[in-house]
Amino acid sequence: MKSVSVWVRPAGGACRVRVDGLNVDWLLKRLSQSFVFKTSEPVREDENTSDCTFHVAYTSGVPRGLLERLLGGIPEVRLMLDQA
Repeated sequence: MKSVSVWVRPAGGACRVRVDGLNVDWLLKRLSQSFVFKTSEPVREDENTSDCTFHVAYTSGVPRGLLERLLGGIPEVRLMLDQA
């Protein structure tokens, strides 16, 4: 699989994750393989692009840094800071 750009942006007590829609199910499956990640807010599709977004709440088991390390630890993921 080629690399997948994934953008993250802190959103209060959660993290907004944006990924190309063709890869969102793959990414959610990869994250769910982690024992600390089990749920996220529903996936929302952007009608102007192929991107999908979802929110993951920070918890004591999944603080911001750990979520970013989990994403960055997936070899196919190119982690980026979301500016918008």
